[in-house]
Amino acid sequence: MDAKKKRELRSLINTLKKIRGRHTELVSVYIPAGYNITKIINHLSEEQHTATNIKDKRTRQNVQDSLERIIRKLKLYKKTPEKGLAIFAGNISEKESQIDIEIFSIDPPEPLNIRMYRCDQSFVVDILEDMMDDVSIYALLVVDLREATMGILRGKLISKLASFTSDVPGKTTKGGQSQARYARIREEAAHTFFKRIANAVNDEFGEYKDLKGILIGGPGPTKETFFDGDYLHTRIKEKVLGIKDLSYTGEFGLKELVEKSDDLLAAEEVIEEKKIMERFFNALSTKGGGKAVYKEKDVLTALERGATEVVLVSEEIEDEKLDMLEEKAEAIGATVEIISVDTTEGQQLKEFGGIAAILRFKI
Repeated sequence: MDAKKKRELRSLINTLKKIRGRHTELVSVYIPAGYNITKIINHLSEEQHTATNIKDKRTRQNVQDSLERIIRKLKLYKKTPEKGLAIFAGNISEKESQIDIEIFSIDPPEPLNIRMYRCDQSFVVDILEDMMDDVSIYALLVVDLREATMGILRGKLISKLASFTSDVPGKTTKGGQSQARYARIREEAAHTFFKRIANAVNDEFGEYKDLKGILIGGPGPTKETFFDGDYLHTRIKEKVLGIKDLSYTGEFGLKELVEKSDDLLAAEEVIEEKKIMERFFNALSTKGGGKAVYKEKDVLTALERGATEVVLVSEEIEDEKLDMLEEKAEAIGATVEIISVDTTEGQQLKEFGGIAAILRFKI
């Protein structure tokens, strides 16, 4: 997205975030790229009928009216837009006695791969927010001797990439020579299965230039056997952040892997923030040539002179100011980094006024 479209989308997201329903009456609909829009219309028509069971008369009417507005909107489309569609409708009136059903539609900046219908007291916008931000990308792999599933974690969104089933036979209770032969057959089948997984992992994850790391998980010892074996390329192995014990494989396993890797993911985010803040402090020092500024007016001056490489913004800065900084940064090819207040460095940035910059040259 260019700066203008990014500001427009952020503004609309902020508008949606401020709207609150009195009950679960705000409707959010996400339609994935390539999905049959007629099926969505039929589904929403069914939900409209189901809404007759809502006990509260006002909530029932608001939900039904919102769904009717969305259905009428969707009927204007011959097919789902190329990247999918996000539609929101609900009563936006702040007055208890007044009803004002409004509808918002958004062509997402990236292809949607999630289908969603939800009624709640707030609109579901986190999916769009993830698309707006330069979120981290992590590769996921869950594996046992029966199956393996590859996925990608982008922001909060988990996407399944591929799945594999094995030809490894189950364990046998037979003894003697036949048991030894059976064990060799299982070992060879597992080796073939691991090679097939590794080829896919090496090819697929090797293509992601911005990959932050790889998470591996699964039930039992299979995941360690796979990782410790000579299957993955060295450059792929080096990106593995951790290996987690799981109860599931498949898509449930991907979700469980992300949930159980909170510690690793949080540590990675903290490390990245610490690195960029260390860069700032080094640049600010005499040794760093004073190629950094930290007051808002000085950061704006640096942006106007094209001297800024990275703008550092505290997460507590208001959206309007962030939009303005992003616009100015994009105009000169600079980047903007949002810094949390959960670290010592983040607190220091907040004490500096919440805005700082690393410079290309001293001004």
